[in-house]
This record gives sequence, C-alpha cells and structure tokens, in this order.
Amino acid sequence: MTNENQNTINEEMAEQTQEANQKVELTEENTAETVFAEEGTTGESTVQDLLKEIEGLKSKLDEADNRYLRLQADFDNFRRRSRLDQEASEKYRAQKLITDLLPALDNFERAMKVEVDNEQAKSLLQGMDMIYRGIVDALKKEGVEPIETVEKEFNPHLHQAVMQESNENYGSNIIIEEFQKGYLLKDRVIRASMVKVNQ
Repeated sequence: MTNENQNTINEEMAEQTQEANQKVELTEENTAETVFAEEGTTGESTVQDLLKEIEGLKSKLDEADNRYLRLQADFDNFRRRSRLDQEASEKYRAQKLITDLLPALDNFERAMKVEVDNEQAKSLLQGMDMIYRGIVDALKKEGVEPIETVEKEFNPHLHQAVMQESNENYGSNIIIEEFQKGYLLKDRVIRASMVKVNQ
C-alpha cells in the first residue's frame, strides 16, 4: 500500500470520526434541551418533590438512628443483666449444697445436747463435736453465718414466729426462744429462724 493510499484512508477515517462526534454532540444538546424544557415547565414541582424526598430520607435516617440507639441500650442492659446474673451465680454457687447440709447440721446439734455419763459416749460426742466444728468452719469460709435470735428484735425477713408468749422479762416483739437455727449465705437468707416471740 502506498503512502498516498494510507493518507487517504486516514483522512476518511478522521472525517468519519468527526462526523460521529458531531452527531453525539447534537444528540446531547437535544437531550439537554428537552430536559431543560421539561424542567422549565415543571421546575417548581420538581424542587418540591426533591425537598419532600429529602425530608422523607431525613425522617428515615432519624428513625434508623433511634432504632440503633434503642438496640444499643437493650444490648447494654442485656450485658449488665448477664454480668449481674453471673456475679450472683458465683456468689451463691454453694447455696444448694448448704441447704441440703442444714438438716444434718441440726441433727449434729441435737445429738451433742444429749447428756451422757459413760466415758465411751463422751469420747464419741467429742469426736462428733470435732466433725461439727469442721463443717461449721467450712460453711463460714463459704460465707454462711447463723442468724442471731434470742433477745433480739423480731425481724420477719430473718425470723419465722411459730409461737407467742407474754413474758414480763422481755420487751415487746423480742425473741424469747429459738426452735430451729436460721442461716444467712452472705446477704441472702437461706433459712429463716423458727422462734418464739414476746407479745
């Protein structure tokens, strides 16, 4: 192919490209004119529609923000409740075992109140007393304390009144006698004391 032919082809292609660009420009101008003409006829309503749409989007955004804040508050509450539950579970972990041991502790106390004159029985009671003290010490380490009763004021949260008596030696509402020992596990009543109260 000669240089002249090549130049001719290049010129033709350049002309065709220029014509195509002109057509594209004309099409864009016509489209823009059409859009501007349409906006000119409905410009105000288009602006109002856009403002309405903006307001709608703002309200949706506010609603989403509020929902997010509520979810965050719910999650914080859930985390706090879970932490408190876990702390309570750890604090009172031995409650079931202690509650099951209390009747055995009562039996030990009753057995040690028996009067004996036999040396063998006395040594047996001494051994039982050692076992009893060991159990009581172990319970103290877990936070178990007996509830004070005799000569203390009756407290319905700590004591269960099973009898009343009129006794001049005691003031009104004062505990005269304890029938069954009550216990606290840290700050929780695991068994109320059964008592006789002065009227």
